[in-house]
Amino acid sequence: MSTETLSLTQQIIQDSLDYTMFSWSKQKGISPIAVEYAEGVYLYDFDEKRYIDFSSGLMNVNIGYGNQRVTEAVVKQMQQAAFVSPSCVTKIRGELGKKLAEICPGNLNKAFFTLCGATTIENALKLARLYTGKHKILTRYQSYHGSSYGAMSASGDPRRLPADSQQAPNFVHFDLPYLYRWEHDEESLLKDAVANLERIIAYESPNNIAAILLEGESGSSGCFKYPVGYLKAVRNLCDKHGILLIIDEVMSGFGRTGKWFGFQNHDIVPDMICMAKGLTCGYLPFGCLMVTDTIAAKFNDTVLALGLTYNAHPVCCAAALETIKIYEDEKLIENCNAMSEYLNSRIEEMKKVHPSIGDWRNTGLLGCLELVRNRKTKEPMAPFNAKPDEMVVMNKVIAKIKELGMYTFVRWNYIFIAPPLCITKEQIDEGLAIISEAIKIADEAYVG
Repeated sequence: MSTETLSLTQQIIQDSLDYTMFSWSKQKGISPIAVEYAEGVYLYDFDEKRYIDFSSGLMNVNIGYGNQRVTEAVVKQMQQAAFVSPSCVTKIRGELGKKLAEICPGNLNKAFFTLCGATTIENALKLARLYTGKHKILTRYQSYHGSSYGAMSASGDPRRLPADSQQAPNFVHFDLPYLYRWEHDEESLLKDAVANLERIIAYESPNNIAAILLEGESGSSGCFKYPVGYLKAVRNLCDKHGILLIIDEVMSGFGRTGKWFGFQNHDIVPDMICMAKGLTCGYLPFGCLMVTDTIAAKFNDTVLALGLTYNAHPVCCAAALETIKIYEDEKLIENCNAMSEYLNSRIEEMKKVHPSIGDWRNTGLLGCLELVRNRKTKEPMAPFNAKPDEMVVMNKVIAKIKELGMYTFVRWNYIFIAPPLCITKEQIDEGLAIISEAIKIADEAYVG
């Protein structure tokens, strides 16, 4: 087709297909939404079709789209100083650091600013090794921490497998099953999971383990809930063996789970918090590693061997500080909890209608539906790390969701529901009506 016969929308898509590359995708056969503008919980394409965003972009646009308070804060800072070397300081740098110390528990008072989630994880790994003098990092299978080499090697996600031969060394993974696919009760799951971690620590030697890295709440792997008491047990093991506890709040942080941070649902305080996504809600790329005063004090008279050209970028700091104020002023965390309760009740109603809904796992507004072919056997509608020919049914579900005017994250047999925290009951109903219609396709493949 010549460029003369392409519509504006088609031309925009074609230019991106011809001259840019897409992450985690085959480069042919994809059909992205051409977004002209976005507002609240909606995306609008160039043909004025509206899509309700039920996954907040990539679980990061927590405050919703188009909040001009962030725009104004960014413009004001750019007019003052768009960039300074990280060896200089700006007023906004200290203000943001102080605000983060205020919302973080314990003595997590020191901020090292980064560029994104992966760079936050990378610097957390480096710092843990520098601080402890030890080298091994323990992480969970079925977790995701980023796509750079260190972060990807730390992840237990199959996206790391194509580059497996190039992974960074000294990462040890352990298994943590989730209750829906556990044959016994939650008490036995907790006991088995803790015992398994204790064995891994013994096998690898506490003298070699710098840190255990876990998500505050599970995200793109499937929103797997920790057995009650698990993170407390991990915290105790870390204290016992002199191991740091790093909690990845890149996805679960900033109100997403009904609290500032996901780990606060488990009544623990880590040694480091990795932040990004909801820190600026995607309005600008930015991240932060919060560490305790205890860790920071080691580097009072020792060089901190970490650095980034855009560390503490003033414009990003301005975006982050205003974003945090929006959470507070618009009571978004409170709304998250209220909408979570409503969402859970509506999903319970949908379960009665759709036999293919096997499980619903949610904390705040970080949830996913797991679709199955049979509730008794729990055979998944698409298996873990499904091949293309195993995604036939789910691909039809995905296509129907888009056709009906929704953008959301679907992976294997999981449909994620993690809308912006500003969502209303009416918008939840609108989104669930679309998902309900799409799930009818999965119901037809149900063999129970």
